[in-house]
Amino acid sequence: MTADQPVSREREPSEEVLSAVPYGLRVAAAVCWRVLVVAGALTVVGFLAVKLASVVVPVAVALLLAGLFSPAVSWLAARKVPRGLATAIVLVVGIALAGGVVTFVVITVTVGMPGLIDQVTASVTDLHAWLRAGPLHLSQGQLDEMLGNLTAMLGRNKSVIASGALTTAVTVGELLAEFVLVVFCLIFFLAQGRVIWMFVLRAVPARLRDRVDVAGRSGFTTLAHYIRGTAAVAFVDAAGIGIGLVIVGVPLAAPLSALVFLGAFVPVIGSVIAGGVAVLVALVTKGAWSAVIVLAIVVGVMQIESHVLQPLLLGRAVRLHPLAVVLALTTGLVAAGIVGALLAVPLVAVFSSGVRSLTARPDPD
Repeated sequence: MTADQPVSREREPSEEVLSAVPYGLRVAAAVCWRVLVVAGALTVVGFLAVKLASVVVPVAVALLLAGLFSPAVSWLAARKVPRGLATAIVLVVGIALAGGVVTFVVITVTVGMPGLIDQVTASVTDLHAWLRAGPLHLSQGQLDEMLGNLTAMLGRNKSVIASGALTTAVTVGELLAEFVLVVFCLIFFLAQGRVIWMFVLRAVPARLRDRVDVAGRSGFTTLAHYIRGTAAVAFVDAAGIGIGLVIVGVPLAAPLSALVFLGAFVPVIGSVIAGGVAVLVALVTKGAWSAVIVLAIVVGVMQIESHVLQPLLLGRAVRLHPLAVVLALTTGLVAAGIVGALLAVPLVAVFSSGVRSLTARPDPD
C-alpha cells in the first residue's frame, strides 16, 4: 500500500445499524424519550404534591398572601420600622379586617335568615299553586306523591347525611390546622423572605445563580401583581353586584357580595358561579323580574371586569393567553378541585414569567 492511497476502515456495527435508521425516525425517538423522562418527572412531582397536599396548599396560599401583604411590610420597613414588627403589624391588621368581615357576614346572615325563610316559604306556596293551576295541572295526589318520594329519599340517605356531617367536622379541624400553618409560613415569608430565597439559591450551580435569582424575583413580582390585581377586581365585582342587590331589595346582600369577592379569585368561572347564586336567590325571594334585573347587573359587572379591569390591572403584569388561562384552570379543577382552580393560574403565570426571564438574552453589562 502506497502512502497516497486512502486508508480504508470497516464500519462499526453500531454505525451500520444507525445509518440504516431514517434520520427523521432517529430525531423522533430522541425527542420522545426525553418527553417521557420529563413526563415521568412531572408525574412524580404531581404525585408527591397530592400526597403532601396538606403541606403544599398552605405553603402556596402563604406565598399568595405574601405577595399581597409584602408592599405594606416594605412600606413600614422603609420608614425605619423593624421588619419583624412591621410583619406583626400587617398580620394583626389583616387578621382583624378578615375577622371583622366574617363577623359582619355571619351577623347579617343570622339577622336576615328569618326573613329569607319567610320569603322562600311564600315562594314555595306560589310554586305549589302554579303547579296545580298552571299549564301542568298537577293534582293534589301527584303533589303529595312527589313530596312523599322526596321524604323517602331523605330517609334512605340519613346515614350518608350523618357521615357527611362527620366528614365536615373532620374537614373543619383540618382547615384550622392548615390555617395555623398558613399563618406560620406567612410570618417567615414576610419577615425573612430574602434570607429564605438566598438559602434556596445555594442549590443552583454558581454559573447559573444570578440568572435563576433574576428569574425567581421576576416570578414573585408577577405573583404579587396577580394577587393584588385580582383582589382589586374582586373588590369592584363585589361592590358593584352588592350595590345592585341592595337596590333591588334582595335579602342577604352582604353574604352574597362576600361570595362574589371570594369567587373572583377563581378566574373565568368563579364570578359567574357566584353571580348565578345571587340571581337564584333573587328568583326565589323576589320573583322573575327581580332575577332578570340582577342578571343584567351581574352581566354588566362581568363586562366591565373583562374589558376594563382585567386589561388595566392584570394585562401588563400577567401576560397569559386566554387559552392558557382556560387550560390551566380546567387542569387544576380536574386535578385538585377548587384549590387547584385557585392555584393553577398564578402557578402558570409565575412559571411563564420565570421561563421568559431565563430565556431572555442576558444584559451585556
